[in-house]
Amino acid sequence: MSEARAATEKLQAELHGLGVTSAYEVGDGETISVWIGLVVRYRDGFYRWQEGPVKRRHLGTDPLGCAMRVARRFQELQADIPLWWDDLARELRGVPVQDYP
Repeated sequence: MSEARAATEKLQAELHGLGVTSAYEVGDGETISVWIGLVVRYRDGFYRWQEGPVKRRHLGTDPLGCAMRVARRFQELQADIPLWWDDLARELRGVPVQDYP
């Protein structure tokens, strides 16, 4: 098992433990989609997460700490959906999804 896949699996398990059960690995062994527009990648010893235009990183040796930060942001996004979400949803999923974040 590669370092990236192991780190990704650890992060996903921590996210699920924190209640973020919708997060899933996208199939490349290093990327987890948490919510539309919020993804986490493992590369070069860091979890690098991106939400819209905002980019953050967290040490790869601390999957729980990263999961806590990502889960907190996930909850904030769901509570107050950002303005960019509508445009991104339309682009990625099409117009019918407008009413479903």
